[in-house]
Amino acid sequence: MDLSDFDALSFDCYGTLIDWEAGITDVLRPWAARSGLDRADEDLLSAYAGHEARVEARSGAALYPDVLAESFRALGGDLGVAVSDADALALAGSVPDWPAFPDSHDALVALGSRYQLIILSNVDRSSFAGSNVRLGVTFDSILTAQDVGSYKPSPRNFDALLARADALGVRPGALLHVAQSLFHDHVPAKAAGLPTVWINRRARRPGWGATPAPPSNVRPDWEFESMAQFAAAAVG
Repeated sequence: MDLSDFDALSFDCYGTLIDWEAGITDVLRPWAARSGLDRADEDLLSAYAGHEARVEARSGAALYPDVLAESFRALGGDLGVAVSDADALALAGSVPDWPAFPDSHDALVALGSRYQLIILSNVDRSSFAGSNVRLGVTFDSILTAQDVGSYKPSPRNFDALLARADALGVRPGALLHVAQSLFHDHVPAKAAGLPTVWINRRARRPGWGATPAPPSNVRPDWEFESMAQFAAAAVG
């Protein structure tokens, strides 16, 4: 395969285009400090990751702000620290404040000159709209967990993605999925028969951060440490 073989790119957003770890940490860090909880940021993210994945798997119809709030409360219970309603609401409403990675906008603009751009995101439509302002790009199609009624890594999300690509006129085999999370994206995308690009934002850090470890070995077709590197390879 060559990157020029594809007509459309589907993107995970949070972790790939938007720095969700920074956004989550900006809420968890002050909560931990107020509670006298001596945990490093990476420890908090790792502890949080499993709770969010479990809530999403159990409550596919829940909107993402509710998932965030429930996951935060579960984290507090796990760590033996109270999570107030105000704390939970702070995380639930924080998505539009999460920063875009510095290279996301320019890379998407460059890629949009060559490919159709599709979003496949584990959020609700309102939360993504706030993030899209930060990205400053018009996507050809946006598909959220709210639209599908389930959260990645559910196969339903990738079935919906393939159906959306077909509706957009993307040739069979001409869709390439681009994502950071092996757990949420690469394992199920590969199971759906999609080639993938790993934007390995954590390449220089140990651990999995805010995502669980992948449940099985998976080999993306390409790997880059940033969207800028990927765009340079894909469009020059």
